[in-house]
Amino acid sequence: MNIRQKILCIDTQTGFYKIRWYPLENYLGPVDLGLHMADHYNSLNIGVGLLAGSIFPGSNRLIFTGNSPCWGGFYISSMGGAGLIFNNLGLNMLSLLNRAPTPSILYLNRNHAEEIEVEIKPVNLQQVWSKGRRGIYSLMDHVYRSFGKRYEIEPRILAVGPASAATDFGAIASVPIVKGKLTPVDTWAGRGGFGTKMLRDHGIAAIIYGGTSPQEDFRDRAVADQWFENKYNKKLAAEDFQATTKYRFNPEVGTGGTFGVNFATLKGRMLSFNYRSIYLSEEERLKIHQKLVADHYLKQFNEETIKPKNQATCGEPCPAVCKKMHDIYKKDYEPYQAMGPLTGIFDQRAAEKLNHHADTYGFDAISAGGILAWLMDCLDKGLLSPKELGVRQKPVFSPDGFDAVKDSMHNAELGVKLLDSIIAKRGVLNLENGARSLARKLSRKKGRAIIDKFVYAGAGRRGWVVPNQYWTPGVLSPMAIMGKYYMYYGEDFYPPRELGRLDGQHLEEELVMDNMGFCRFHRGWAAEMIPEIIDSLFGMKDEYLRKIKIIARRINSRNNSGFWGPERNADFIHTFLKRKHEVDGDDNPELKRWIKRFDKDKKEAALDFWSEIYKGINETLREF
Repeated sequence: MNIRQKILCIDTQTGFYKIRWYPLENYLGPVDLGLHMADHYNSLNIGVGLLAGSIFPGSNRLIFTGNSPCWGGFYISSMGGAGLIFNNLGLNMLSLLNRAPTPSILYLNRNHAEEIEVEIKPVNLQQVWSKGRRGIYSLMDHVYRSFGKRYEIEPRILAVGPASAATDFGAIASVPIVKGKLTPVDTWAGRGGFGTKMLRDHGIAAIIYGGTSPQEDFRDRAVADQWFENKYNKKLAAEDFQATTKYRFNPEVGTGGTFGVNFATLKGRMLSFNYRSIYLSEEERLKIHQKLVADHYLKQFNEETIKPKNQATCGEPCPAVCKKMHDIYKKDYEPYQAMGPLTGIFDQRAAEKLNHHADTYGFDAISAGGILAWLMDCLDKGLLSPKELGVRQKPVFSPDGFDAVKDSMHNAELGVKLLDSIIAKRGVLNLENGARSLARKLSRKKGRAIIDKFVYAGAGRRGWVVPNQYWTPGVLSPMAIMGKYYMYYGEDFYPPRELGRLDGQHLEEELVMDNMGFCRFHRGWAAEMIPEIIDSLFGMKDEYLRKIKIIARRINSRNNSGFWGPERNADFIHTFLKRKHEVDGDDNPELKRWIKRFDKDKKEAALDFWSEIYKGINETLREF
């Protein structure tokens, strides 16, 4: 088979570039090819799957790979819809090598030609970031004004904000462009700090790309429908429509999207006030959820977004319409949880204020929320003073008598000031080397209680990421990549050894989709059908599945996870176990045994629980 992956490699230091070709037999997607490039060139790799531009909904995710500045090892991040325009370049991947001498914009265009136009243009970032809509939004405006007229078909822009210059967890943002206007439907490659890598390691602040010459792709709906008829007795559109119910509208809970469905169903499992809710009784947690979320935060969302159907896609045709909007604000669960209840915010106006401010700076929203919640907790407990953090106030950080509107706005305004302090590096807030490094430094000076309140998953000496916002042990598993959904994050209890095995299996399942550039919102059918599609088109089903196992094991071989340092990590696990038994009525003997162990010696039990998960992971992902 003479099918090859095509990579455009650009030396951002010199502006020189060349095309590299890789046989499909060796590299089948943006993850395994990105892993190869990151190992050999420390590059930032941006690519699409073999089915990009096809009729399959969710097949146009843009996959980012490389060595993460904050996690400290190989990482994978992805962005919805942005692969559709990238496909017009006629490339499988773009790799950035070396570093431009000054912050620059990268221009890529394939305009009715085989050759791709490549231009690197310096930009005065501080000046651009400070004007107009500010931050990433003003940078995207500037890039589109400068280059947009060169394209016959609307291009796409990737941009970073001030967070990428000031911290190790800056994100990359993009928006669909429709009829010459940048829409408010922002999409993100947030996790892993690839915005920081793009700017700090390669000197690129923005990339504008597009063209008029798409690659050959698969568009035969009749053939696709037959595949789905054979598998599900339904056509492609019908199966995908059913599989994406949660993200559109779920009639069982009367709401939709990740925000609506999660906040409607979490109830006593919802995390708030920097995880302090784990120490409360179930009655108190339910009271918080009912009063502050169901009757206010979620109610606002349903009335303003769900009922009027203010929704959009990420830029590709898709029945999920998962981008739930209110005015210019996009409402996803994890950002509006991390910079919502976790930071003591339960009102949409307050959450919009803080989330938009973080987005303008270009932060990874989940990590930003986790850091803000930690700093607010320290302020509330007097472990850090307002002066040390460059602010003037303390948060309202208790559910007792909490006013959903007034107190939420107070906390949001404090959060805005804290983000300003992080960017300006006021007081002790220098996060160039990451939040874990700062927490360790502050604890050495002022006491261990500071780092004990910061919940993160760690790797190596400095690697860190704020976990996904679910109260379950899986989000703190010692996996080689954390902060994504490469682990088991269900609410059920599993003995830690078994949980580790499930984590490993889940990594393989997620890689099936990521290595083909598929959105996980379509996993209801995609995980099963992708290998079948690959077999029908390329005759490589067995090879693809074998390659996925190899990728998972190669990633796991770099596993540098560290034991849970903060005490609150151990408490997170301990209280989860107790709740499963006391509230959910789970009488599993293994569950009760671990509860007794944690009750007797929390530190020793936590270490053993962590170790058992680690063993289970390696049992699943051991070398052949």
